[in-house]
Amino acid sequence: MADYRLGIDLGGTKIEIAVLNRSGDLVLRERIANPGIYNEAVLAIRDLVADVDHRLGAVPSHRVSAGQHTSTLGIGIPGSISPESGLIKNANATWLNNQPFGHDLEAALARPVRTENDANCFALSEAADGAAKGMLTVFGVIIGTGMGAGIVNNGRVLEGRHHIAGEWGHLPLPWSTEEDAPPRECFCGNKGCMERYLSGPALAADWKGPGHRNTAGIEEAAANGDQAAIAALGRYTERFARACAMVINFLDPDVIVLGGGVSNLHTLYERVPPLLAKHVITPVCTTPIVKNKHGDSSGVRGAAWLWDVTE
Repeated sequence: MADYRLGIDLGGTKIEIAVLNRSGDLVLRERIANPGIYNEAVLAIRDLVADVDHRLGAVPSHRVSAGQHTSTLGIGIPGSISPESGLIKNANATWLNNQPFGHDLEAALARPVRTENDANCFALSEAADGAAKGMLTVFGVIIGTGMGAGIVNNGRVLEGRHHIAGEWGHLPLPWSTEEDAPPRECFCGNKGCMERYLSGPALAADWKGPGHRNTAGIEEAAANGDQAAIAALGRYTERFARACAMVINFLDPDVIVLGGGVSNLHTLYERVPPLLAKHVITPVCTTPIVKNKHGDSSGVRGAAWLWDVTE
């Protein structure tokens, strides 16, 4: 039985580790720079975990075979492991793609590691002890430079046959209008993907023009009469309502939890719920759309929750 859960969030520029005790309380949280080179990242994680384990009073590595670690370890990555090959796929940190990351990390650490998509970790964190605590089916969304989602049912991540469940951003924007035309090209090779309309950079470009990527201040600008900001927020909330309605129609989650930079827009929680009724196929829609509880620590906490301390 482990005393601690260790979680790691492998981000684009940083590697973050968090330690939870058996009750789920945060004991320690640290960040180091991500070298952005595959072999160096594996070694950096190895050294970070070794340091934290030492500080927690972990047993020496030569006793690992006896199953005597005082901690479990989960890691969230910006991609997923292919169930066919065991290699990383769909990672926007492209140096991770086609690498046996899970295998190499376990070999470097001489211990079992659970690896999961970072959006799935976010959803798991919020379901475990966050904004969706006590809910059965949770749809957790991260909206930042991209857009992804995770599905948690009864405390377990839904991975899917190909480990791509929750790739919400690469579904086409539903119930498209003339204002959405022409379908926008996506890096995945398709056109009309929701990420091209609903990511942070998409909203920034709609507000200030092509090339802009920062949405900071858009609500304040709209409140002060900036017509471009008002119009951009209007288009965004209407499109986001369509996207949420599609999720409700096929999954009917108990709650939709928002994370990432765009989740800080109060406009979403005020204006989106009333717009759902037009597209949801039920007379009354009561699905709450809520902001995350754990902020930017939700991903790393979710990675820790990939294990039960009794395992």
